[in-house]
Amino acid sequence: MAKGEGAESGSAAGLLPTGILQAGERPVQVKKEPKKKKQLSICNKLCYAVGGAPYQVTGCALGFFLQIYLLDVAQVSEESSFSCYSSQVDPFSASIILFVGRAWDAITDPLVGFCISKSPWTRLGRLMPWITFSTPLAIIAYFLIWFVPDFHQGQTLWYLLFYCLFETLVTCFHVPYSALTMFISTEQSERDSATAYRMTVEVLGTVLGTAIQGQIVGQADSPCIPDANASTVNRTQSSTSIKETQNAYLLAAGVIASIYVICAVILILGVREQRESYETQQTKQMPFFRGLRLVMSHGPYIKLIAGFLFTSLAFMLVEGNFALFCTYTLGFRNEFQNLLLAIMFSATVTIPIWQWFLTRFGKKTAVYIGISSAVPFLILVALMESNLIVTYVVAVAAGISVAAAFLLPWSMLPDVIDDFHLKQPHIHGTEPIFFSFYVFFTKFASGVSLGISTLSLDFTGYQTRGCSQPARVKFTLKMLVTMAPIVLILIGLLLFKLYPIDEEKRRQNKKALQALREEASSSGCSDTDSTELASIL
Repeated sequence: MAKGEGAESGSAAGLLPTGILQAGERPVQVKKEPKKKKQLSICNKLCYAVGGAPYQVTGCALGFFLQIYLLDVAQVSEESSFSCYSSQVDPFSASIILFVGRAWDAITDPLVGFCISKSPWTRLGRLMPWITFSTPLAIIAYFLIWFVPDFHQGQTLWYLLFYCLFETLVTCFHVPYSALTMFISTEQSERDSATAYRMTVEVLGTVLGTAIQGQIVGQADSPCIPDANASTVNRTQSSTSIKETQNAYLLAAGVIASIYVICAVILILGVREQRESYETQQTKQMPFFRGLRLVMSHGPYIKLIAGFLFTSLAFMLVEGNFALFCTYTLGFRNEFQNLLLAIMFSATVTIPIWQWFLTRFGKKTAVYIGISSAVPFLILVALMESNLIVTYVVAVAAGISVAAAFLLPWSMLPDVIDDFHLKQPHIHGTEPIFFSFYVFFTKFASGVSLGISTLSLDFTGYQTRGCSQPARVKFTLKMLVTMAPIVLILIGLLLFKLYPIDEEKRRQNKKALQALREEASSSGCSDTDSTELASIL
């Protein structure tokens, strides 16, 4: 229990002669001064939010375009009268690259979280050095993912190596950036506001990633072979066309890499980490595995990640197969990049609306309404015939659900961490564990889903660079983009009913945590006053 200020001041006054305690020198006047709460400026929030764009810009480009790039573009020309492309990434190899890359990406999250928890505080903070030193290496690795090496063997190893390397480096950026949410302010309302800024910029980042990658690549001719027995002249023309497409992918990679650097610089220069007052008094560092055991035994955290695991998988499954679905099932080979842009633009516009909605009606209500609203549109896509106008309408409407899926997990995770701090008030430094393992489960499961979906295309007879696909491939793509996500969303919403932190619980936690901070501040102030009194005596 916190000490009373009046009793503390009275006991101090009894130690001093009466003459020393002049009116202007009484310590009690200093102690009763309320401590002003430091609020984040709009500039601070914007600088913080901009830091979320690199992960989303690169992740969106990889998520939407890497699969079709590996299957239809990443091929080496061979000067031969018999064949123009004997060296290519087949669907099975592409599934290995996508699965292993995502699985490795998932594994690196807790590893980086472990290393961050062991990192000392520096002049830049504990998180900022990771962001600073990973950025230049990450953009090099990203560029090489979209580069077609001029050799005919080992292409699978090339793409797997640089995909895993980039995911490792971008994890060194994103895990500390995610944990930075807890260190930009001690006020829950300020963190929620900064998270809304961040989600808006991140969805805008997906729009940029989609627009840059899609529009630049879309300007190049998309090569395809209408017949396996096409003439050598047609194949030579296709060789020239695919080279232009490869150069377009490189140009898009260069533009996105530049955006990555600019956003990282703004984040580093515009945001400063803050330490909790009670954390500065922590003398013994929490062992990582003990912290992990405590985090994974925290009920609200397990229920939160279980619910969002399935809903995130649903949207990732759509993301990974959307380009192929539009190209081959709907027949919109030259329109899928514009459809992606419509989805992401709609999501960007509706992020502030969802922020208002969750503030007004609560976060759990926003989850049920926001994410479930995608189900009717997915059903419509599954049942309708190929119609471009209807597809654009569905794309804009689906962006509303995408916005909710972006905002809500990152807005609710700080509530879980606050609840953990109240139950374990003497445990500090676990924030990277919370964020990294949430991302770990989501990425690992998405790697499994993408690997299985690409393998299923191989089993159903996917034809590399074909202008059309067999009926079984088209049906498989429709199931991967519509029915499978619907089932995953429904499972996620059922699991989410177990999540215990509603608005009433959140308000109680906020009051209790504020009392804990005030007690820590009062304790620190008492130590300072005792030192000043000792010097007077």
